Formats: sequence, C-alpha cells, structure tokens
Amino acid sequence: MFRRRINPRGCAVFLLTCAVTLTCGSLPASAQKKKPPKYTVPANTTIRLRLNDPLSSKNAQVGSTFTSTVETPVYVRGVEVIPAGSTVTGRVTHVTRASRKSQAGSINVTFTSLALPDGARHPINASLTTSASADNEGEVKGKSSTKKNVAFVGAGAVVGGVINGAAGAVTGGIIGVGRGLIRKGQEAEVDAGKEFNISLNRGVTLSAYR
Repeated sequence: MFRRRINPRGCAVFLLTCAVTLTCGSLPASAQKKKPPKYTVPANTTIRLRLNDPLSSKNAQVGSTFTSTVETPVYVRGVEVIPAGSTVTGRVTHVTRASRKSQAGSINVTFTSLALPDGARHPINASLTTSASADNEGEVKGKSSTKKNVAFVGAGAVVGGVINGAAGAVTGGIIGVGRGLIRKGQEAEVDAGKEFNISLNRGVTLSAYR
C-alpha cells in the first residue's frame, strides 16, 4: 500500500499559522479597539443652570426632585465634555416655611445626576453656589467657601448663606448675576427659567462629547 510522506517543515508552518490565528482571535475587544480618552471635571467647577421646574418653600417637600438645563458648556483642556442643553437633576434636602416677617422661607437643595443630550447619564455631587467666573474658552469655574450652606432664600434675598437651614441667618445677600431669581415676599419662590450656579463637590470623569 502506498503511503504519503508528511513534510515536517510544512506541518510546522501549518501549526504555527493555527496558533497565530487562535491567539489573534482570543484577544479581548478592549485590546482590539482603543478606548476613547477620559477627562475629569475637577471639584469646585461651577456650572451655570436654568431652572426647568418652579420651586417654592410654601409647598416644596424634602426628597422631591426637579430638573435644570445647562446654559454654558463645560470644557476640560479645551475639550467639551458637558454641552449646553444637558439636564441636571436636583433634590430638595431641607425646607423652611416662612412663619413671620423676620423668618423668610428657604429651600436647601443638592444636585445628584447629569444627563447629556446623547442619553448618557452620570452621577454627580454638587451644591448651590454664589460665585462663578468664566475664561475665554467658555470653561466655567469658581470656588465658594459657603456652597455647603447656600440655599434659595425668600424675603428679598436671592441666594444666601444659611446656618442649619435657618433662613433668618442670611449672609450671602443679593447676588448681582441672580437678581430676580426669587420674587419679593417671605416664601422662597424660584420661577422656572431663572438661572443660577452650582459647584461640584467632587470631580466627575467624562468622555469628550461628540
């Protein structure tokens, strides 16, 4: 019976080809496709918002949520990461009803979520703030030493510092950029469409927005 001789060299080449094919095929997707770079928006970055839902210390409830729209895009190293039109969700943490002329109403809030126009959502930790500045690139930044004690306050004040949620201890006074944010009266009333600032308590890492 005729027997075909096996070429050892050809067999070695065949086995090597199989090994290379299997190795390439087993590479994880992360190694085959380069991940997009990430950019961290640092703590104390100030973001300009426009309120979507009206707030009033007369009927606000602790735990209720409201939304605002980002007015000014945020950039990191010249790259846009939070475009205008993004939505920020806030939550009411404390309410003081107006009880007498010397006791204005107040609303303490925190901001917990960022939703980009493309549908991506990111948790954030941010507070109402009274200061802001912007550079030529439109990157909004600012620091506020009182941001953890800032609330919407009534009785003629716009955004003020409060102590233990007591609106009677206003230290911030009227802020020029926010005039008209709260209507005159003892209750803290914030109309939809009014603008204000928040400041990040912790940095948030995002991709470039496209």
